Amino acid sequence: MTLNLKETLLSIPKWIIICSLIGIFSGSASALFLVSLEWVTQFRMQHDWIIWLLPFGGFLVGLSYYYWGESVVKGNNLLLEEYENPKKVIPFRMAPLVLLGTLITHLFGGSAGREGTAVQMGGAIADQFTKIFKLHNSERKILIILGISAGFASVFGTPLAGAIFALEVLYFSKINLKSTVLSFLVAYAAYFTVEFWEIKHTHYSIPIIPELSFNNIIFTIIVGILSGFAALLFARSTHFWGSLFSKNIKYPPLRPVIGGVVLAVAFAGFGLTKFSGLGVPVIVDSFSNANQWYDFLLKILFTGFTLGAGFKGGEVTPLFFVGATLGSALSLIIPMPIALLAGIGFVAVFSGATHTPIACTIMGMELFGIAPGIFIAIACTIAYFSSGSIGIYKSQIVKGAKYRLYQRLNSNF
Repeated sequence: MTLNLKETLLSIPKWIIICSLIGIFSGSASALFLVSLEWVTQFRMQHDWIIWLLPFGGFLVGLSYYYWGESVVKGNNLLLEEYENPKKVIPFRMAPLVLLGTLITHLFGGSAGREGTAVQMGGAIADQFTKIFKLHNSERKILIILGISAGFASVFGTPLAGAIFALEVLYFSKINLKSTVLSFLVAYAAYFTVEFWEIKHTHYSIPIIPELSFNNIIFTIIVGILSGFAALLFARSTHFWGSLFSKNIKYPPLRPVIGGVVLAVAFAGFGLTKFSGLGVPVIVDSFSNANQWYDFLLKILFTGFTLGAGFKGGEVTPLFFVGATLGSALSLIIPMPIALLAGIGFVAVFSGATHTPIACTIMGMELFGIAPGIFIAIACTIAYFSSGSIGIYKSQIVKGAKYRLYQRLNSNF
């Protein structure tokens, strides 16, 4: 028996234990987060006056990160940076800070998501095992993959997509069979942990699937292109507002205060509360009722502004909102079932914004079933190529086919 084979066999029990612990702890953290998020969301919907206190909530979030969260304020980008160039273990404080910051954001009505919170909690929890098991940098990279996988799989109830997303968002850089197997293992451990806590995820349905005709393929490609453009606009909007706030307001805790004033006036003063919070009811409704053509644009604006101002949360559920409402609105001019168009947009915009077409295709089939899979795959691939080279994660390194395509385009021009 060779030395490498012997070391591999001896490490199997260690990694099974690590995956189990990360899955249980991350899944439990996501379960707590989902229960808490549902409670603050229901409270806000029953007491909509609380939106006027959004500037106060912003001040709490801003102060907490200013005094205790400077080392973790980069959020998901910190995970990507530590994977690419490991320096030091991610402070555990990232988990409680992003949890509380996101709950405050949603309690007072900020437009944000939840995947960023779950992924950051998963990443912070996973990286603590570096010290416990005295792992070196190459093994620490695996921990970051496991944290992302566990967080994503548990918060959305999509273990296959979670496992692949963790690998694909890193562009399969230095990914090996060991990382892949462990990513799936921890994703299912986290998923079943949430199931154990009896947490329910939102269910969507696409009851009518048309035939795979030439016309329907062309329509799907059109939806994919528009979804890619929406993803590009979403990413640029988030980066624009973040840069604008940081350049013009030097005292960080003041940024979400000013942002909160603007958002409170827009949401409560102008009756635009459907764009506050996660927006899940709007997403669900878009599968059966056509949205206004501008709904997806307003969600892009408010989410970019919310996150750019310094509030906490993720981008993925707002991306679902953008994609579903865009697809729903397109049902007025594209002769395909509204639920299918909403479902295609749901995952295609996400694909373009995160450069993860494989994970998004798998996620679409986990959420909507196998039947619309070919339409979803086409749209996610087209959106991936049409969304530009900049995604929602600034520290994400773009590689693969898309990277080579844009290199050729840049060299030609």
